[in-house]
Amino acid sequence: MKRTVLLATAMPALLLAIAALTAAPTRAQPSDSSPAQASSIPRPAALQDDVDFWISIYTQVSTTEGVLHDERNLKAVYEKLRFAPNTPAKERQKVVDDARDRYVLMLRRIAAYLAAEQNAARVANKSSGPNMEAGPSMLVDGQPVTALSKDEQRVLALWGDGATPQKLLEASGKIRFQLGQADRFRDGIIRSTIWAGHIAETFANLGLPPELAALPHVESSFQPAAYSKVAAAGLWQFMRSTGRRYMRIDDAVDERLDPYRSTEAAAQLLAYNYRVLGSWPLALTAYNHGAAGMRRAKEEMRSDDYVTINRYYTGRTFGFASRNFYPSFLAALTIEQDPEKYFGPLQRAAEEKYREVELPAYVRLTALERGLGLSRQELQSLNPALRPAVFDGSRLVPRGYKLRVPEKRTEITTEWLAAKLGPSEQYVAQIEQRWHRIRRGDSIAKIAARYGVQRSELAALNGMSVKSSLRSGRLLKLPDAMPAALSGKPMPENSVDSTAAATYVVRRGDSLGSIATTAKVPVETLLRLNGLKNPDFVYEGQRINLRAAADSSVANNDDSEVKLDPEAAAEAESNHEQAALAAVTAADSPPSPQSRRVNRATSVKLATTAVATKDLQPQVEAQNSALGAAAATTVEAGAMQFSVAADGTIRVAAGETLGAYADWLGIRASRVRELNKLRAGQPVLLGQKLRLDFSRVSREEFETKRSEFHADLQARFFAEHRIAGTEVYVARRGDTLWNVTQRYSNLPVWLLQQYNPDVDFVALRAGAQVVVPRVENMVNGGGSG
Repeated sequence: MKRTVLLATAMPALLLAIAALTAAPTRAQPSDSSPAQASSIPRPAALQDDVDFWISIYTQVSTTEGVLHDERNLKAVYEKLRFAPNTPAKERQKVVDDARDRYVLMLRRIAAYLAAEQNAARVANKSSGPNMEAGPSMLVDGQPVTALSKDEQRVLALWGDGATPQKLLEASGKIRFQLGQADRFRDGIIRSTIWAGHIAETFANLGLPPELAALPHVESSFQPAAYSKVAAAGLWQFMRSTGRRYMRIDDAVDERLDPYRSTEAAAQLLAYNYRVLGSWPLALTAYNHGAAGMRRAKEEMRSDDYVTINRYYTGRTFGFASRNFYPSFLAALTIEQDPEKYFGPLQRAAEEKYREVELPAYVRLTALERGLGLSRQELQSLNPALRPAVFDGSRLVPRGYKLRVPEKRTEITTEWLAAKLGPSEQYVAQIEQRWHRIRRGDSIAKIAARYGVQRSELAALNGMSVKSSLRSGRLLKLPDAMPAALSGKPMPENSVDSTAAATYVVRRGDSLGSIATTAKVPVETLLRLNGLKNPDFVYEGQRINLRAAADSSVANNDDSEVKLDPEAAAEAESNHEQAALAAVTAADSPPSPQSRRVNRATSVKLATTAVATKDLQPQVEAQNSALGAAAATTVEAGAMQFSVAADGTIRVAAGETLGAYADWLGIRASRVRELNKLRAGQPVLLGQKLRLDFSRVSREEFETKRSEFHADLQARFFAEHRIAGTEVYVARRGDTLWNVTQRYSNLPVWLLQQYNPDVDFVALRAGAQVVVPRVENMVNGGGSG
């Protein structure tokens, strides 16, 4: 590695030498390809070299091989590297690094050689005048380069006639390794026919081009259980925040892992991208880079030509993955249309057959196994969206969930299932996950007394000893709160649920007296435990704490108990399980790295735990996407932009206030009013242009805070709602953004704006078509309602 450091140090001097010899390369003309001139999925000739590169990666290079290539000029493939099967990642990386170092040296030697040739030509050129001098010489390892080896000549030939010293020296810093995908792609071709019929039908119903069905080859190789390094999941590789716009994702169900539901969600997202961007190359790139990112690219390039954006846009997050997303899709499409040409005869998988039955209530998986006569493995295979917590019994299969069962079981209906299970096996709500926020002075004993549980039970639940030291601000897992059954009987205990009911969910007709009688707890105790004053006033759906605290010195009504929405609970539980790698068993033991992870949804930390991972969990396959991680954006799915204009102004977006701007800027709201000549009390209007003061924070810091605000706004909304489809509303005379949203339930202004980023709602004209997202409620974190 010493040689690499020396060469890198010499880089500035080499660039200066080259600058004296060469001019900047001429910019190519924009491509004339457009949707109007080509098919709906255009194949620009300017991208063919890139497409050919990906075809070779998908069909000729296996996952035990890889190539070193130039990051931008994909024709320049320097070498194919091979690894023995099961070679450790560290060893692979060393092979790659050593090979990369060789080509760094080669490219710099070639650049020096070409520069010397150009110097000699300039001196020899008599027409240049008698005073012509050679430019600065280029040395590599302190020596001039007077000849090229055969290998160096081969590398030079890869760059063709356009090779210049400047170009090759820059290329020495842009050598990339790409792992092969051929065996994975072939397996994906075989698997794809399991879901091909559903994908085709879903896309046809939304009027989408059938060619889009090739996208999972790029995203996951048609692996429904695939997870990426950035936590994208499923066949279509949805990030959590984007997926929640269209699917249920919580601690009981993750529909990203359901190939059918995620297909419907992907179709909606692709249709949305096309609607706001206007072409399929841009819409497909937005699947990786985000609709807002691609709108920004269009604006900065002042063009909607895809090739122009691909070749010349240099946005901060528009890297290799985003630039190559559309070419790799075209490669996958080419292969899918004639797979035998590349892989020979293939035995394709059969289409999956099933029936769906909507669950009438919250139900234990064990009850479904008994009632349906199906094994756990069968249910798991047919219902991959069910999370591990459902299989280990700590969560119920939600009411409204469409359970898949074998196609031949035609007798199974919602009514049949309700009768088969009986009321005692059906529950009115989900098991509630509870957490305690640790405060200064807390101990296992004190917290256990506060919630009426055994110290040993609480310690075991969190993988601690009863004497473990606790850290303020972290979350400690509490026994779950058990719901009531439809029969009114408390939920039975089993080997998983070792705690008695801690709360009761009030039903219609209940009174505090009847609850006290059933729970065998005095009314006075229930009043005190729940901070109630009137025993005659309880409401349907209210949770009544049934447990008495043994330690009267601890207040019963404080904010130490944390209730998380299903989404936050899912993330907290995930972090809690990951922290199982190490237990805190001594007062001075440091927290594990996993326990230091901050839960974005709740801004709290978890106490370290050693809870064992459950034996039966859906198998999650590690996914090595050929393109690597997508660009991470704060607000991923929306087309609205929250950046500051070059002149230091912004446009007011839904939900924003002068107070929020002042807070993000670290100034007083009066300063914002002063800058914009606004009177005290004068409201700001949606879309209004405002000038801001960036004397205390940078524009980037402001943009980050603003984006985080909108991300949180959207996350809270999609914890309870999801987008089920769209419809078109034709504006009437006098319509405004506000009264259009009032015509539809659960439709926030910001969501309508996201679906219509180019509609001027300030001056909405009669007859204008407005795309309206159809929003569904999530009932108790369950199905739509």
